[in-house]
Amino acid sequence: MSSRTRSMFAAVCAVALLGAGCGTTSTNAGAAGGGPDPAEVCGGPGEEYTIGVSQANVAEPYRVRMNADIRRAAAEVEQFDEVQFLDAAQDNSRQVSQIRTLITKRVDLLIVSPNEAAPLTGVVGRAYNSGIPVILLDRKVNGDSYSTFIGADNERIGRKAGEYLAEHLLPEGGEIVELRGLSGSTPAAERGRGFRAGIEGSGIEIIATADGQWLRAEARSKMAAMLKAHPRIDAVYGHNDPMAEGAHLAARTAGRAEGTKFVGIDGLPTPSGGIKAVRQGRLSATFVYPTGGAEAITAAKRILIDCESVPRKRTLPTQLVTRENAAEVYRRLNSR
Repeated sequence: MSSRTRSMFAAVCAVALLGAGCGTTSTNAGAAGGGPDPAEVCGGPGEEYTIGVSQANVAEPYRVRMNADIRRAAAEVEQFDEVQFLDAAQDNSRQVSQIRTLITKRVDLLIVSPNEAAPLTGVVGRAYNSGIPVILLDRKVNGDSYSTFIGADNERIGRKAGEYLAEHLLPEGGEIVELRGLSGSTPAAERGRGFRAGIEGSGIEIIATADGQWLRAEARSKMAAMLKAHPRIDAVYGHNDPMAEGAHLAARTAGRAEGTKFVGIDGLPTPSGGIKAVRQGRLSATFVYPTGGAEAITAAKRILIDCESVPRKRTLPTQLVTRENAAEVYRRLNSR
């Protein structure tokens, strides 16, 4: 959008704000504390917009699917002229540099899935306070310098995973290992904290944990080491499906997959995703964790085109997937 057009629309929007025409992009957008001015960022349906997407990595199938969902939804909005995807490859410094470049380019809106919270907080705040709306997707930063966060409730999912293990897979208790996501990412902390609440008082003991960095190969290596150190492992809790699958591969190689339970999170409805792994018996359960890609584009449209407010937080629904409902969930998610 040209600066002249922005200024003209800002004048119109300023008048409309006295009525009900132009909303705010977040609870504090345009306020004294900083953040985008809704009158400046919303150009209406007559303009074209560039969106920058800063992705933590594309080594995870979940993030590949997220980008695909963003791309598919953006293609249905004719005003979204360009969507620029950048891959941080799990490198905080690289992601900071990439976001700085997007700020310099003055993209109209940023969608960010931070690699880790603390290292990305400053540059996300810089973008937001420079007047660029920021949608945080799946992972958070510290503080509140963003327009909206979209993601599922990771702590609740972790708790449900713990409860399912305690009530259905190991009702008599047992010894389990946990493969955690990247230590500085908010879902890792939340999924771990929730899980511990879910198994509390159950007789289940976490005998070892390891950081699998959300990656199948890394988790397989860490699981191989834990199998050597622990002659008994009754179950594995992986913070995502690729790590749970990596653990299963390691256990199968060691001849110890039989009788061991594997639980993951993501539930991608793809041929190599977690739902198929449940159907085929490699995982005992997973939890659908929506990518939020389509919802992020809906929020971007409301901010840039419709001049409407968006909530500071949108919590996406999830679902437990077991052998009993895996086929139905797979069909339903692929019929959308």
